[in-house]
Amino acid sequence: MKQLLMLSLLGLAVLAGCKREGEPAAPATTTTTTAPATPATAADVPVAVELKDVSESTPDYIIGISYQVPAGQHPALAAELKKFADAARADLIEAAKSRSQPGGATSAPYDLSLSFTELMNTPSVVAVAADGSSYTGGAHGAPLIARFVWLPQQQRLLTARELVRDDKGWAAISGYVREQLHSALSQRVDADDLPAEERAEVVKNASRMIDDGTEPAPTDFALFEPMAAPDGKLGGLRFVFAPYQVGPYSDGTQTVEVPADVLLPFVAPEYRTLFSGG
Repeated sequence: MKQLLMLSLLGLAVLAGCKREGEPAAPATTTTTTAPATPATAADVPVAVELKDVSESTPDYIIGISYQVPAGQHPALAAELKKFADAARADLIEAAKSRSQPGGATSAPYDLSLSFTELMNTPSVVAVAADGSSYTGGAHGAPLIARFVWLPQQQRLLTARELVRDDKGWAAISGYVREQLHSALSQRVDADDLPAEERAEVVKNASRMIDDGTEPAPTDFALFEPMAAPDGKLGGLRFVFAPYQVGPYSDGTQTVEVPADVLLPFVAPEYRTLFSGG
């Protein structure tokens, strides 16, 4: 197991070293690791959007989509959720078409599993998590992860780029997050009780993945969840990193909680009142 972990991290480190400059580390074609890019407004969407669970099964693909969120309260947000799910479904069906072509896949059917859950619902902030995976061959499915932070009073999504607008702020957030991830990495490696030379190599390669996946820019911190404070405001943000962004697939989705007192000096003025102490 120890040798397998080391080989896995070495292989992934090579892939991470080939990533583009200034863009997220995760594979753009298979993994959704950014929040919805275009904020919606009430004028852009229908008055009401029906969020119906989806269950489809054919010889080529299986699709299951679950909406564990109320749709009627925020129709513009519901439209964003449905748009994300529809795009994931369309991508899987398009990929499945190749199965029936000469030389196409002959293994198990392709599979899409996606669930939407409500994380917070207050007069100021509503948050929804989308988590799932899309399998189109290979050893395992590609993660499907998104976070939707909705501002009901403004009828639009809040993005990382709007929340923190200067390089100094992202440098501070990046530094804090990296420190937490490196600490967690050290604890995991210590638990494996590796020989000193092997441990150093594993830490070196895994640390490179952390640094590559947390560059001081909003693109690497696009996924975030609000953390509730006792006063009903936000006590901070939980940044979410999909598999491959800051570690190997076996580490799964990783998160780092950044408290409000770290964030507030860098939050855009119009959003500071959302946070406790702002």
